[in-house]
Amino acid sequence: MRRPSLTAAFVALALLRPLAAAAADDVTLLRVFLTDGTSLVSYGEPALAGSRVIFSMPTAATPNPPLHLVNLPLERVDWERTSRYAASARATHYVETQADIDYAALSNEVAATLSDVARTPDPAKRLEIVARARKTLAGWPETHYNYRRAEVLQMLSLLDEAIADLQAATGRGQFTLSLSAFADPPAIVEPLLPPPTPKEAIEQVLAAARVTDSAAERVSLLSSAVTAIDRDRTTLPPEWAGATRAETEAAVKAEVRLDRAYQMLTTRTMAVANRRARLADVRGLERLVRTIPQHDAALGARRPDAVNALVTAVEAKLDAARQLRLARDRFAMRAAVLARYRVAVGTPLALFAQLKPALEAVKALSGSTPVTLAAMDRTVGRILKLANAIVPPEEAVTAHALLVSAVQLAGNAAQIRREATMAGDMARAWDASSAAAGALMLGARARADIQALLRPPQFR
Repeated sequence: MRRPSLTAAFVALALLRPLAAAAADDVTLLRVFLTDGTSLVSYGEPALAGSRVIFSMPTAATPNPPLHLVNLPLERVDWERTSRYAASARATHYVETQADIDYAALSNEVAATLSDVARTPDPAKRLEIVARARKTLAGWPETHYNYRRAEVLQMLSLLDEAIADLQAATGRGQFTLSLSAFADPPAIVEPLLPPPTPKEAIEQVLAAARVTDSAAERVSLLSSAVTAIDRDRTTLPPEWAGATRAETEAAVKAEVRLDRAYQMLTTRTMAVANRRARLADVRGLERLVRTIPQHDAALGARRPDAVNALVTAVEAKLDAARQLRLARDRFAMRAAVLARYRVAVGTPLALFAQLKPALEAVKALSGSTPVTLAAMDRTVGRILKLANAIVPPEEAVTAHALLVSAVQLAGNAAQIRREATMAGDMARAWDASSAAAGALMLGARARADIQALLRPPQFR
């Protein structure tokens, strides 16, 4: 290497030495820009979650301010400008707090590298060391907000000369190292705004209350503004503080009254919807759905979420009423068939009810006389004969089969109890108890299902 090139590189190292910088506070205040051009202060980075923008808003102009979580619809936010501002803030914050420290570390690393070059006699090794230093310098500006980019470029040009000399010394004759291309550093397109004053912090809270689409959040923001006015009254313009507090309190009361009005609308409408749904009054429910927007308009259309929820609830009742009307129409068409089945199945159900005392005795192992067991057998046989002769309608097939199963299980309970008695076998007596319990359970279920099928459909 020609000594002038290496010397120039050492001299240029002085350019890498960091400038003195005053300590800066940790900058956390960003901005969320609205589509109307105004902005809201965000304590830290705002987050984009689907179609919502969520951020923490300071409600006071203090180092550690109380925060209020704000949730805005994306259509009210200029997200592109908000992102640009955040990038500008990050770059500015980096330059004011960390850049000099990182730059010092870079300069120390390059200085150590060049010292190694001076102590290394092998030209090939020296070339390798300088090429490594150049690679570190080339990638540094892009990852450090282009801080002191001009100095880095100047140092790179000197290193390139040194690399060319070293390549000539090693006999390579051509500079083959891939050079990095540098674009001009991006301009700070969003100038940073100063932190808000106590008055501006409260005005920002009120601005957020005007643009939020959540009534609960609006009331919360307004209440926070009242609290902030009371807390910072000594630092606020007296006339402005008094007028703003009165207006904000009035707004809170108006919001509360509006909430009550919408709650009353919901309660009244759902009472009517439930009554009409029980009657399967489809037309009445359709009219009720159409009246909701009219009532909403009369209240100023101020609670879209509540109205949407109410419309959804009434439409659910409307769907249920349509299903109920369909079921009742079908029941009416099947009335004659169901009436015949009611008459036919009445006797088997009544006879099974007569078995209940005997089945309870078998279940409880409280004693079953031969006469009782014989009567159970006769009743079971009679029920099965009647039930098997019935052709149930299609909707009653499952319930009818359940009744037959219950009767057969009752017969099994009587037979097993007889065997247990003859053998004095307690284990078989418990088997009979289990069979009797199953017969009672299936019989009750069959009766309930058959009775439900034979009644006109009801609203659930």
